[in-house]
Amino acid sequence: MSTITFDPQEAVIKLKAVGVSQEHADAFIRVIVESQNSLITKTDLELALTPIKTDLAVIKADLTTLKWMMGVLIACVMSIVVKTFF
Repeated sequence: MSTITFDPQEAVIKLKAVGVSQEHADAFIRVIVESQNSLITKTDLELALTPIKTDLAVIKADLTTLKWMMGVLIACVMSIVVKTFF
């Protein structure tokens, strides 16, 4: 994943070159820098999702066990039914 670099001083110079006042250019750059500080990274997201992934793995294991138990239960009931009628 590539890293995005942002040079605020260069952005101010470019904004001033196209006719934006110093105050407006500074305000634009402050807004951009503040918005970049609040972005979430992939690492932050993975750390937040780790407990959920662990819980899902436990649930998946429990469901597998329940499937086997249900299969055995159905086989037992079917054997009783077959034994009763045949």
